[in-house]
Amino acid sequence: MSSLPFAADNPATPPGAAGGATPAFSPLYQQIKGLILQSLQQGEWKPGEAIPSEMELAARFRVSQGTVRKAIDELAAENLVMRRQGKGTFVATHAEQHVQYRFLKLLPDTGDARVEGPAQRQVIDCRRVRANAEVARVLALRTGDAVMQARRILAFGGVPTILEDIWLPGQAFKGLTADQLANYQGPTYAMFEIDFGVRMVRAEEKIRAVLPDAEQAGLLAVTPTTPLLSVERIAYTYNDVPMELRRGLYLTDTHHYRNELS
Repeated sequence: MSSLPFAADNPATPPGAAGGATPAFSPLYQQIKGLILQSLQQGEWKPGEAIPSEMELAARFRVSQGTVRKAIDELAAENLVMRRQGKGTFVATHAEQHVQYRFLKLLPDTGDARVEGPAQRQVIDCRRVRANAEVARVLALRTGDAVMQARRILAFGGVPTILEDIWLPGQAFKGLTADQLANYQGPTYAMFEIDFGVRMVRAEEKIRAVLPDAEQAGLLAVTPTTPLLSVERIAYTYNDVPMELRRGLYLTDTHHYRNELS
């Protein structure tokens, strides 16, 4: 379709943009990607829902379908949307099985995570507290702002395997309870999407070998000389907004941490 009334002559003007959210020098498809991302961030399309067709988006933004397709290709490569043959393009969700395992890196030495099944969750604590300086810095808050703080144990086959401490912005996760964390039948990140409208789209992790302190050893039923894998994760929602700090201690005698590089 002849759908570039503005782009061919003035590619620096984002179509339909308000406030110039995208840099003027970015390619046109990147501008369209930014506008679609803006709609995702604002919740115009919920996780699991279909987004408009390429033709509809092309008409909305007054660009070619090829430009929209290239923008969606990048969003799909970043796991923000999912293409389904013959059905359309959908907002990615952690409820999808293949997405669930993007953030699950501790796998059993025999079989795989799907065979092993979901972890048994024991929530030790879940309460609203004031952020200390370190947590506030990581979550882009002010010291003393409200955060939800939780501690839980994940067990496989009845064996405590992971001890996690989690901090979440108090405003976004207001009302989070221990029962929600313990009883939701699915990935925790899916519950965050459904109950709080927060979708984690990427994460950064730091990994090191550590020894547990006495309390941690007791919770994991190991000795203080047992080596553990310490994994500190910062998870982000759209536009790189940090929404979770998670510190986990992993017992790796029957499991291993697997990361796929590409």
